[in-house]
Amino acid sequence: MNRLDTRDPDFTRQFHALHDWDANLDDQMEGRVREIVHAVRDRGDAALREFTERFDGLSTTSAADLEIPRTALEKALNSLEPLQRAALEEAAQRIRAYHEYQRSESWSFSEANGTRLGQRILPLSRVGIYVPGGKAAYPSSVLMNAIPAHVAGVEEIIMVVPTPKGQVNSWVLAAAAIAGVHRVFCVGGAQAVAALAYGTETVPAVDKIVGPGNIYVATAKRMVFGRVGIDMIAGPSEILVISDGSAPAEWLAWDLLSQAEHDEIAQSIFISWDDAHIDAVVTAVDQALSVLDRAPIASKSWADRGAVIRVRDRAEACEVANRIAAEHLELAVADPESWLPDIHNAGAIFMGIHSCEALGDYVAGPNHVLPTGGSARFSSSLGVYDFVKRSSLIQASAAGANTLGQLAERLALGEGLTAHARSAACRVTDRQK
Repeated sequence: MNRLDTRDPDFTRQFHALHDWDANLDDQMEGRVREIVHAVRDRGDAALREFTERFDGLSTTSAADLEIPRTALEKALNSLEPLQRAALEEAAQRIRAYHEYQRSESWSFSEANGTRLGQRILPLSRVGIYVPGGKAAYPSSVLMNAIPAHVAGVEEIIMVVPTPKGQVNSWVLAAAAIAGVHRVFCVGGAQAVAALAYGTETVPAVDKIVGPGNIYVATAKRMVFGRVGIDMIAGPSEILVISDGSAPAEWLAWDLLSQAEHDEIAQSIFISWDDAHIDAVVTAVDQALSVLDRAPIASKSWADRGAVIRVRDRAEACEVANRIAAEHLELAVADPESWLPDIHNAGAIFMGIHSCEALGDYVAGPNHVLPTGGSARFSSSLGVYDFVKRSSLIQASAAGANTLGQLAERLALGEGLTAHARSAACRVTDRQK
């Protein structure tokens, strides 16, 4: 793991080397993704089946075999042990309750002269959710992506999930049943993104694609943006833990590894100004790795991208945290509320030593689809607002058009747009006499 110290004259260079690390595509990889996207766009189901067999080892006799029937979702749900099912259903209920607070309604107001202005809010008609497969299966991602869409009022939710060698994860299918997903297709990768964006004979085209995936999925989402909406370009998982020494080192070690175990390129960073506490956390991480099931993945992540940053004080901790703009920020401190005015950039903030990131991943309620790679500087978590569209309403009265028309005419002439000026002038009643 990397050890940095803000007192080191070389800190800025070391920090940039750590934080600006880029797992993004090379030209060859981008070219491969473009070929896949264009093939699915041009050849539909035929290309989708070819890529599914090549990359996932799943052979199909027809395109219809790519769809998982609704009965399979219900069967998976009923096959869960009672406590497992209860956990999924309780998580779903909490996620729904939280996202209900994000609902917004259309609104308007009237001016004194009778002109009415407002905003109309409508749900998207059809969305696609991408659920990762492969190294791990994430039923929680199904809930986090589908439930806000339901709360927003989306009419149809299409889910795609890779099923390598035909292996279907029953937890994922059960979560789809609970979350009210309408159709599920066992396709993944760039080919699944292309199918959702352009549609095939079997997979319907959607208005927006949401959900995290690997670099191929992220690259494909970037390519189809404009044809469809996307939530964000998700990068490797991240966690930043700031501690004043009030939390047990063992707790913080598990918090750091909760992201490191996701992927070899995930990033876990620990910040403190207490040298003894830093040493204790580093030791605790080493001990935890010795018993972790996914130790090979987590060890590589911690060794290559993990970091401990020794800062001078609380103020400097906040400054570094804002520069990192982490996906998950844990304030493992005695008085987290007092820190909030100085924290400006974070996807989700976990306040206090009992608020571990794992709670947010599954059951707390807020969405776990979060901005990564520093994009928390300008973007936010997935929410109900990602599944609606807004239209402005403008209804000018005759008196309003008389006033506004004169103003618009002057501005249009200033921009040299004569038709704009004449269009506005036609509504000026003083000139109609």
